[in-house]
Amino acid sequence: MTEPGPPTGTNLGQLLRRAATAEAAMWRSLYLWARRRPLPPEPGDEPFGYLGVVKPILGIFIALSAVEIPIFDLIVTHVVPWRPARWIVLGLGVWGLLWMVGLYASMTIHPHVVGDTGLRVRLSSGIDIRIPWRDIEALRKRYRSLPSSRSVQVEREGDRQVLHLAVGSQTSIDVLLRRPLTFDLPKGRSVPVNELRLYADDPDGLLRSARGTPAGDTASR
Repeated sequence: MTEPGPPTGTNLGQLLRRAATAEAAMWRSLYLWARRRPLPPEPGDEPFGYLGVVKPILGIFIALSAVEIPIFDLIVTHVVPWRPARWIVLGLGVWGLLWMVGLYASMTIHPHVVGDTGLRVRLSSGIDIRIPWRDIEALRKRYRSLPSSRSVQVEREGDRQVLHLAVGSQTSIDVLLRRPLTFDLPKGRSVPVNELRLYADDPDGLLRSARGTPAGDTASR
């Protein structure tokens, strides 16, 4: 079995572009959240958040990041004789704190949306999937805990492909599709999937809202 070699120039370029895009989106989300300017909804849209399950964890990380900045500044100032090291460490600490706040902001201002034309599934600023109601066979409430902490997971269940968009290793709604569909993900186009599973803080509310739209057959269990 051969081990994968180092990234090629093309792969490295794609990786850097994705990183730059994610960084820009984070700063934009932080700006909009700080200015209290949420993204304007379309007429008839109803948002549903998914931050609740990870909100305490993010709060702890943000608090720890804020506490670490003066502690590391004090340590570096008295231990490292090279003065620029203090400003480098301070800059990295502030950047890390703002990054965590930006992640919180991005998850806050990019909720799932139930609209007249379909279901919009989002995960921070990196995933934005629109599924027309005509392509949805059913919506089902079902809490699942996933063994992996990855937010985006694709797995095969028998002869079906399932896309998990997890928050805190959890999903709460199964979206059964009438036909296999592919979706744009951060690493490229997905394989055709038969089902998408997402997390929403209020799955019951999302299902009730979906029933009021031209969604076709929806059900919960």
